Amino acid sequence: MRHGKYRFIVGFLALPLGLYALFVVWPFIQSIYYSFTDWTGLSPDFQMVGFDNYERMLDDDIFWKSLWHSLLFALVLPVLTLGLALFFAFMINVGGRRRKGGPAISGVRGSAFYKIVYFFPQVLSIAIVSLLFAFAYNPDSGAINSLLRGIGLDGVQPLWLGDPGLALWCVMAVLVWSTVGFFVVLFSAGMASIPAELYEAALLDGASRATTFFRVTLPLLWDTVQSGWVYMGILALGAESFAVVQIMTTGPGGPDYSTTVMVLYVYQKAFRDGQAAYATTIGVALLIVTLAFAAIVMRLGRRERLEF
Repeated sequence: MRHGKYRFIVGFLALPLGLYALFVVWPFIQSIYYSFTDWTGLSPDFQMVGFDNYERMLDDDIFWKSLWHSLLFALVLPVLTLGLALFFAFMINVGGRRRKGGPAISGVRGSAFYKIVYFFPQVLSIAIVSLLFAFAYNPDSGAINSLLRGIGLDGVQPLWLGDPGLALWCVMAVLVWSTVGFFVVLFSAGMASIPAELYEAALLDGASRATTFFRVTLPLLWDTVQSGWVYMGILALGAESFAVVQIMTTGPGGPDYSTTVMVLYVYQKAFRDGQAAYATTIGVALLIVTLAFAAIVMRLGRRERLEF
């Protein structure tokens, strides 16, 4: 068994690693290669142009706008989403009042129902969610402005997605609403595994709910929070932000490029403008941003592992 264990391990890993290299690593290498060409994506012919695409990217005002918007997504969305998810999960599992004859620590009444409600957006496709909110944000017949008119705020009728100052935040709100439920369930599962004796000891020592959260719950849940932070950041930089911006906004990416993100700009350059080489150049920049974000979160979030 000892002599054959390495052959056994290699035999099991060879196929998945080969598939990963073929469908993940190799496309990355190809993208980096094509970023040094003038390939249009519509023809097999291309020529090497060196760093011309990178020089063009650095002089592209729209690229810098899209980079700033993507960085906002990566910084703001995880904070809002994970913060809300931690609050809701804590209330569901630990935030209830003590009941007669019941345990010292319990969640609010109907916590199982709340978990279902919070998780419901995950059942819907992001395309459906985007369409629903696009209708809700309609300044003339949308649900939000209709509600404002219904309560007498006729003078408060924002353009929402038509306002360059509001459009990006409207899109962020949709992403928070659609993803927070997943993390509520994830953090609830983590909190349920924390022994109740730790909470009871904290209460006996006179700790408040807030102190219990920051001194007991968060440290023991930190590995899960850190993983969720990286995952949420990748979603904000990738497919989720692309889908919402592509479906909801005018242009898409408007008005006046106020909602253009890097992944959308890659798509537009490759499939709308026929500039595949330049699109891969922006894609390489997006890869660097994503890897840097994950590395920074893992480095800043590193702490001593706590066990219970």
